[in-house]
Amino acid sequence: MAAKYIIASVAGSFAIAYVSDLLVSDSKIFGGTTPSTVSNKRWWEETDKKFQAWPRTAGPPVVMNPISRQNFIVKSGSES
Repeated sequence: MAAKYIIASVAGSFAIAYVSDLLVSDSKIFGGTTPSTVSNKRWWEETDKKFQAWPRTAGPPVVMNPISRQNFIVKSGSES
């Protein structure tokens, strides 16, 4: 019996969160506009070109071990 109240309250909270997000971000009930950097497709393409043109410099690939917080250098079979 308690499960139906829990499920209904969770569903209701998701509905309230969705409506609140829709009103605040899409309908802009507090005012404001969408920045041109978000809505301008040409600006987005130029920015993407710039990021793709940057040189990629990094060390060897590593594998994170989150349990011991140690990094291990990954060696391919040809290097060993």
